[in-house]
Amino acid sequence: MHTTEKQVSYRTTNTYETLNKMSEKTKNVWIVFHGIGFLSRYFLKYFDELPPEENYFIAPQAPSKYYLKNEYRHVGASWLTKENTALEKKNVLAYLDAVFEVEKIPETCKLIVFGFSQGVSIAMRWAAYQKPRCEHLILYAGGIPTELEPSDFDFIKDYGTKVKVLIGNQDEYINEDRLRDESKKIELLFNGKAEQVIYEGGHEIKKELINALI
Repeated sequence: MHTTEKQVSYRTTNTYETLNKMSEKTKNVWIVFHGIGFLSRYFLKYFDELPPEENYFIAPQAPSKYYLKNEYRHVGASWLTKENTALEKKNVLAYLDAVFEVEKIPETCKLIVFGFSQGVSIAMRWAAYQKPRCEHLILYAGGIPTELEPSDFDFIKDYGTKVKVLIGNQDEYINEDRLRDESKKIELLFNGKAEQVIYEGGHEIKKELINALI
């Protein structure tokens, strides 16, 4: 059997969720990237204890939806897979550009970019591509994309961005070898400027950690 893969371009639409209201009292704008299996509206519940007048959250939605656990009840989503990764990454970045343009984040607000699990790879790729003037880049329990280079993050030094990496000491997806490899990547990409935090727990989001981040 001989098949030929072809490509077509078309316009598509995707949603995203926000939490709280943007106002003159807003101090921090968060762009938060969920992990695999989440929907953005449920992901935002982990941020609902931060002061609502001071914090505004933007949660982009991963485009690929699927039913969780083969039960055809609960829906989750995924950002990328190993299939056509380069093309899918281009589509995701175009979507994120559209979100960023629509939201028109005021320069007076501090921008915080946050990624959890698979969302770490999207947060890092978007930051490397967009080079936003962000106050914090927070990478929580996720892997580092292999294609990224130290030069992709030169803007970190220019803007004085604080980079924090959180890793659970019982994370089932990280063994000693992977932790060592990921730590080397982090050290290389951010020239030793990233703060690595090992927390008690597994591959999970802890509200108390989020509440203490800034």
